[in-house]
Amino acid sequence: MRVLLFATCLVDTFYPDTGEATVRLLRHFGVETAFPKRQTCCGKPADSAGYPEQVKKAARHFLSTFEGTDPIVIPSGSCASMVKNHYPELFKDDPDMIRKAQGVADRTFELTQFLVHRLQADKAGLKGSGKVTYHSSCQLMRELGVRDEPIMLLKSLAGAEFVPLPNSTQCCGFGGVFMGKLPEVSMALADEKAEAIIGTGAHVVTGCDHGCLMNIADAMKRRGSSIEVKHIAQVLAEGV
Repeated sequence: MRVLLFATCLVDTFYPDTGEATVRLLRHFGVETAFPKRQTCCGKPADSAGYPEQVKKAARHFLSTFEGTDPIVIPSGSCASMVKNHYPELFKDDPDMIRKAQGVADRTFELTQFLVHRLQADKAGLKGSGKVTYHSSCQLMRELGVRDEPIMLLKSLAGAEFVPLPNSTQCCGFGGVFMGKLPEVSMALADEKAEAIIGTGAHVVTGCDHGCLMNIADAMKRRGSSIEVKHIAQVLAEGV
């Protein structure tokens, strides 16, 4: 099997280790991973900020870059939702473009979706260690409906203990441009999230979106916490 990897802006710019972990994880399951070099932003930040023409420009480029029949794997719920849910709506008045958008949407998967539903990675006996807790990001859960897959994967790690996070579905405060427009509210939400994480006694907190994890990591750092903040791709790849 061959997949196309859309790495996302945050992974490309700030967290390349997550991209490498994603590739390592997919290769472990025998998946050939191609990285289209023309890829740029999916347009999510412009969409959140209310710039539809800029979003369409980014979307057209994405659709052109990811033409074909191979599945597209994205280690981000917000970016995957942008492609799967928002692209078809974006071109609803353009029959040719909506066909392209829907075709790409139909073969796009968030990473944990692909691991569980296409690769049965939750039954593969991956290894882990320590206590791990999980933050459920808003768009991953509410727009994509991905609720159980990350937890199934984490609970399957031999040698690790999954620790539920109280109010795990409460927003961490990142919210894309929300963080920049309302920083005080964003920090307050991140502080609540950090206190909940510390209360679990976990060694690692993980999630599927680096936006959330960035906000959480900042709140943890301000507290001097030793709890590691890692993308779920990194946590899983450590066990291959």
